[in-house]
Amino acid sequence: MSGNSNRFLRPGPEVSCDTDGKNEQYLDTQGLEDQREKKTTNFSTKVFNYLKETEKQNNDIGLYTLIEDVRDPKEQMAVEALRQELVIDNLLPSKHDNYHMMLRLLKARKFDILKTKKMWANMLQWRKEFGADGILEDFEFNELHEVLLYYPQGYHGIDKEGRPIYIERLGHVDINKLMNVTTEDRYVRYHVQEFEKSLSIRFPSCSIAAKRYVGSSMSILDVQGVGVKNLIKPARDVIMRLLKIDNENYPETLDRMFIINAGPGFRVLWKTIKPFLDSKTASKIHVLGTDYRRKLLEVIDESELPDFLGGSCTCANEGGCLRSDKGPWKDPIILKMVLTEETQYSIRTLTMPNCEGKGVDTNPHLMNCIDESVESGEEGFTLGSTNPDLAPSQVCEGVNC
Repeated sequence: MSGNSNRFLRPGPEVSCDTDGKNEQYLDTQGLEDQREKKTTNFSTKVFNYLKETEKQNNDIGLYTLIEDVRDPKEQMAVEALRQELVIDNLLPSKHDNYHMMLRLLKARKFDILKTKKMWANMLQWRKEFGADGILEDFEFNELHEVLLYYPQGYHGIDKEGRPIYIERLGHVDINKLMNVTTEDRYVRYHVQEFEKSLSIRFPSCSIAAKRYVGSSMSILDVQGVGVKNLIKPARDVIMRLLKIDNENYPETLDRMFIINAGPGFRVLWKTIKPFLDSKTASKIHVLGTDYRRKLLEVIDESELPDFLGGSCTCANEGGCLRSDKGPWKDPIILKMVLTEETQYSIRTLTMPNCEGKGVDTNPHLMNCIDESVESGEEGFTLGSTNPDLAPSQVCEGVNC
């Protein structure tokens, strides 16, 4: 028995990060970046070779796509305040100077600057020790074909909002056979690699296809036949390890989750799991029985839903839906645009009428100006660079910038 984030083996409940480490251990980032530049990027090479071989590549690839990125002004202020703190403490390597990455961690720590900074520092240290920055190039999960036999899972299609859909068939998992074809450590590395692929490939591809920023995914967990008996020690060990990684390093990447075919056995198990989820995470999870098709089709087009979940897609030429990795990220033109950053982002900032004239207190709690009932309108039109994740201070201030 993930993303991430995201499902029992993907982004889930938050785990507090209160480790008091020395900042010095996070400073050797330039050396790592220099080493990374010298490495042969196998993943990128494979992708570009694929693009060269396809007939769909043409001269139109050089045209950019305009992507809308709508931002909340109070969240922009929060990100800028955090960014300044990180710069002061030398905790912001250029690779991670990323607006949405900082915003995700701020949300995970309820916009508490000090707690978010500590979480950020711990994340950088974990990425350095785990090798997350280079895992797309450095790790080959050659046993994937066999793993999918005993743990059917995969990304397939997008929902009606353009988010990638992640599917797991937990009732078909055979944990003992799974551990015979891979190891816990290798599966964990594969799990992290898939998260990194979503952040660097899937989300940007979906953003291009939807022409608006996409930074989260939707999950479907088929738990038919799952009960307490399935939660044997190897499964518990893997789940807890992945939950910790996801919660501490990939928070706020799950938009919603549907748990389907939930029978009496799973509902008993759910009562065991749910107390470990914070209220915000739990609110994203919808537990359904066998009458789930109508709910799924409210948010997913039938053509994007596998036939075994009530849709019309079979991916017959791809070995089945859970082996196809179907999505905008498989379109060679979109993939080329992602890898070469041939995109432009229009950043729209929403107005907050009830917050005019109010400042923000950044120590330790950032958000003094919060009114969830405020009806926001549009203000301005900012054309950013090819990077949608630039911090507010780096974004040019007008159309003709």
